[in-house]
This record gives sequence, C-alpha cells and structure tokens, in this order.
Amino acid sequence: MTWSHLSVGLLLLMQTVSPAPETPSTVNPCCYFPCQHKGVCVRFGLDQYQCDCTRTGYYGPKCTTPELWTRIREALRPSPSFYHFILTHGRWIWNIINTTFIRDVLMRLVLTVRANLIPSPPTYNSYHGFISWESYANLSFYTRVLAPVPEDCPTPMGVKGKKELPDPELLARRFLLRKEFVPDPQGTNLMFAFFAQHFTHQFFKTSGKMGPAFTKALGHGVDLGHIYGDNLQRQYQLRLFKDGKLKFQMVDGEMYPPSVTETQASMRYPANVPESQQMAVGQEVFGLLPGLMMYATIWLREHNRVCDILRAEHPTWKDEQLFQTARLILIGETIRIVIEEYVQHLSGYFLKLKFDPEMLFGIQFQYQNRISLEFNHLYHWHPLMPDSFVVGDQEYSYEQFVFNTSMLLDYGVEALVDAFSRQRAGKIGGAKNINHHILHVAISTIKESRELRLQSFNEYRKRFGMKPYTSFQELTVNPCCYYPCQNKGICIHFELEKYQCDCTRTGYYGPNCTTREYCSLCPIPYHLHFLLLLSLSPYPFCLLYLSLGRRETDEISVCLPLPHQHCYGRGSGKA
Repeated sequence: MTWSHLSVGLLLLMQTVSPAPETPSTVNPCCYFPCQHKGVCVRFGLDQYQCDCTRTGYYGPKCTTPELWTRIREALRPSPSFYHFILTHGRWIWNIINTTFIRDVLMRLVLTVRANLIPSPPTYNSYHGFISWESYANLSFYTRVLAPVPEDCPTPMGVKGKKELPDPELLARRFLLRKEFVPDPQGTNLMFAFFAQHFTHQFFKTSGKMGPAFTKALGHGVDLGHIYGDNLQRQYQLRLFKDGKLKFQMVDGEMYPPSVTETQASMRYPANVPESQQMAVGQEVFGLLPGLMMYATIWLREHNRVCDILRAEHPTWKDEQLFQTARLILIGETIRIVIEEYVQHLSGYFLKLKFDPEMLFGIQFQYQNRISLEFNHLYHWHPLMPDSFVVGDQEYSYEQFVFNTSMLLDYGVEALVDAFSRQRAGKIGGAKNINHHILHVAISTIKESRELRLQSFNEYRKRFGMKPYTSFQELTVNPCCYYPCQNKGICIHFELEKYQCDCTRTGYYGPNCTTREYCSLCPIPYHLHFLLLLSLSPYPFCLLYLSLGRRETDEISVCLPLPHQHCYGRGSGKA
C-alpha cells in the first residue's frame, strides 16, 4: 500500500466519523411542518422525512391528496361561517325547533362533532413531540393538541419568522394594554367573569414547582376539585365528617367557609391579611378575589343543603355515602349550568343547548378527557375585568378589591351577587382591553408559550380546518367592522377590504341597503316557504339557508358582535 492510498483511506475514515457541517440541507425537515391534515412528520436520516397519514382521510407525500370519501365529504361540508350564521339567525325558527325532538338530534350532533376535534387518546405533551406512552399515561402533564416545535429548528416558529422574537412586555403594552374600557357587546357581566374563573380553576392548576408543562389537577375535568380539594388530604381537612357535610362557620346567621385555623388547609394569603379573616376552600388561591370566594360560599351552602335532603330521604346512609352522593349531584348541577347557561351565552346560538347524559347512550362517544396546554393558554380572559369594582354605593380599586376578605362578610352573598350582576364585563377579543394591574399575566403567558414552543397561529388554524392567513392585513382588517350595511342588511366579508351587503327581505337594495323597495318579490309568506322546504328536503338546514336568500362560499365570514371578532372598535365605535 502506498502513502497516497493510505492518506486517501484516512481522509475517508475522518469523513465517516466526523459530524456533518451545519448547512441548510441538515435542517430538520419537520421544522417546515410539511405534513397537512393532521399528518405526522417522521424524520429519516438528516434531511429526509415521511408523513404518516394514517386515518387522516388523505394520502400522498404530504397528506394532501384526499381519499374518495374525504373528497365527497369536503365537497358537501359547509364552512364554519355557514354553521355559525344558521345558529345565530332566525330566532323564531329556533324557538320552534327548541320545542321538538330536533333539538336533541342537533345537540347530539354538536357534542359528537366537537368531541371529535380533540385527539383521544392524547398524543403529545411538552416533553414528547412524538407519540409515546408517557404522553398517554402521565397525568401530571397537560396534553398538547399540536406537538411542540422541534428544538433543533432554526427559528422559534420552525423555519419562518425571526430567530429573536419581540420583547413580550413591549408586545403586551403595544397591543393588549387598555387605554379605555371596552364593554362586552353581548352584555356579559361580572357574575359571568367570576364564574369562568371559579369554574376553570378546578382543572387549570399549573404546577409552580415543576413548570408550565405540568398540572396539579390530575382529574383533568369537572371533578369539583376547587370545592373539595385536589387531593384526599385537603378533602379531609375541609370535611365535617358528619352527615356528609363540609365544614363551615356561621356569621350573623349565614353560612360561610371555615377559617384556615380550623381546617389547617393551606391557602395563599399575603401576610397583611389577619388570620381571623382567612377562609379555607378547595382551591388555595380563591382568597384572591371576593367574587371567587362568593362562588365558593354558594357551592358550600349547596353541598350542605343537598346533604340535608339526602339524609332526610335516606336515614340509613352514613357520612361517606352522603358526601360522595352529594358531590356527584353537584357535578351534575355544575355541568348543567355550564352547558345550558355559560356556554349558551358564549355561543350566541339560538339553538337551546341541553345537558342530558342519556342523550349519548347507545352511540360511540369518548368520555375520557385530558386538559390541553393550548386550552389553558386560550382561557386567559383577563379583558373581562373592569377598571374598578362597584358594590352598592362604593367603588373599589384593584388595590382595595384584591385579597379583600372582609367584603364577603360585610356585604353578604346576596349583595355581591346583585352588584356583580349589574356591572358590565369587558370585551375579550378584538380590542386593547387588559387593565394595567393584570397585564403581567398576559406577559407571563407569552413567555410560557415561547418556553413551551407552541406552533404558530396558522398551524392551529389548519389543524381545525380553517384557512391560514397570508398577511397581517387578513387577520386585522375587516370592512364589516365599520357596519356599512344599513336597515338590517347582512355584511359579508369576501377578502381583505372587499365586502357585500346582503339586502334580502330587508325592503331595501343598493350597495349598503339604503335604497327603499316599493314592491315585494315574494308572494308566498316567508314562513310557508320554510315549512315547505323543511318537509320535503333531506337536507332541511341547507334549504333553510337557501330560503333565507344567502349564498355560501368558502371565503365569506360574517362579522358578528361576538367576543372573538377582530373589529378593534373601528368606524362607529361599536364593538
């Protein structure tokens, strides 16, 4: 062997064992998010990948070619804006539907369709961006709807965007900080705002010690851990162990939560709150706001009231059976309130939502639940909070309201319910509407989302079957927010700054429905059209839409006065 042969051999050996240089060809191909329609990207070698399209209804290198049934289903499926329009218009028609069996049929459809949007069993968590047993079995994690952005991607968004993201505090102050209070257009009040916070804190309990990827609420659902505690030790500290009841104290003949001293249950109170004013409930942070402690008191009274009824009807039952049965009853009461009142208000639907467990008996349904990280981040509704709190003739600033443990005892539950029912909550979306006292929560959420490597907004739009935006203008500009259509005309947003006013059956015509008509083009009464179509059609709601004179395309979106619209108070100043 010559020296030249030996040198060539050594060079080849060095190239074999040395790491490949960092070049564009060695970027993780999954950072481009090439797999569409819920396909899973699997990396091979350095720059190769394969999309797993199993059960997506699509095939091909990037899961973009629809199967036959998928093609048919997508061709017949109306867009989300179509469904929303139907459910939020024609009140008198829905008043009829809500009294018939059709209500149950539609409610069953709503539940199954919504449940199918969420992967079950859970697929990812913040530590595992791939399918794993840990993601399924470890309840200490929040689950993830979309896998985290791979750690070796060149930018926080994968390959798009800047390598260095803007300062979270700058973003919050520029785009979220309230300059003037914007009330919620649906008339939402503070009772709703405090209910939302009280209800969700049974399953939103991020672990401070382990980090934002972890939760202490291992029930992952409506288990009323915020009333009974999230572990057995805390539950025992709060229980009276007599007649199934929870501990309580009587003040001026009214029932209130027990003191921390009596229960020895840990609560988060600052040092300046006297021990005599520290109350103990299932969620350790509820001493923060009088509205939260008000709801804790209401549910305490309800639990003990139910126990009295059960004991009278079942005198042989012992404490444990009374307690456990009362808890199940309160879980059912909570779910009913959430569906029939809380979600009903949020949706704006004229379909009257219904809670009936038997509705799903006999059909396939996944009852398992896991709280997702995205759900936790989405539920930061701090714009609901006003600039001050009015109770009776007194106005309280944040400094006076936060950790004011005496307010509940001084005013009583009824007075607080009355005050919070009268005060308007703020608008959640589409406005700079977070009070400066709680802006730090938004800043922390932005920081956590980056730490946990959440995928981009457009990736989530695609995940839920929505078209991704191609510009910030598409996201923020909607001419319908100027309310150009008059006389009950419907504004339809087509693209960017283009819109069309649908003047059907308004008695007016023209670009903005301002020119009056003098004759009717519909000799048959409107309701007879609908009833005739409903009786003859296998697709009554599609024909209902046609009978209303609306044309549906994939591009339209109606700007409705809902909390999530992106109007930013333009034009007339209406929200």
